Amino acid sequence: MGRVADKFLLFLFSIAVLIVSGTGIVLSLGWLDPAFFETFFDAMYMPGSAQYASIALCVALFLLSIRFLFVSLRRSRERSGSIDQRTEFGDIRISLETVENLALKAAGRSRGVKDLRARVRVDESGLDIQIRTVIDGETSIPQLTEDMQRSVKEHVEEITGIPVALVTVYVANIVPSQTFKARVE
Repeated sequence: MGRVADKFLLFLFSIAVLIVSGTGIVLSLGWLDPAFFETFFDAMYMPGSAQYASIALCVALFLLSIRFLFVSLRRSRERSGSIDQRTEFGDIRISLETVENLALKAAGRSRGVKDLRARVRVDESGLDIQIRTVIDGETSIPQLTEDMQRSVKEHVEEITGIPVALVTVYVANIVPSQTFKARVE
């Protein structure tokens, strides 16, 4: 829910910045009569609804700016690149790179795979592992990917003790089999 609210607020903030910057461009290029803006700003200085509306808009933009500054700083600290676990003996930190390498090791055991890449994301339900591969084209893709998913899930859970929620395998391409032509001289 927080992400949806932040996206909506970011949308509103972007619209407000777009309007303000567009107004600045139009004013700078002289496309509108400066008297229009003078009357607008005069109305803002007189007590009344225009002044209160401008104060409310500026306060809202100020608070949105603070919110987005806070979110950007918080997320950069959260994304430490590791998975933290607490045991009775102390803390354990496992880097996402370690989990990626474990996933690649397990996926590499499958026959007929080439050019493996892995990406790991941490989710509330566990790890989300995405494998990208090129295969030889000689093996059944559903069977190969199912075996790879099972192998990666079991290996990562066994080694790290962290539950794997999802293993997604993306077959990017196949490597054409090499055919040798007989050479006649």
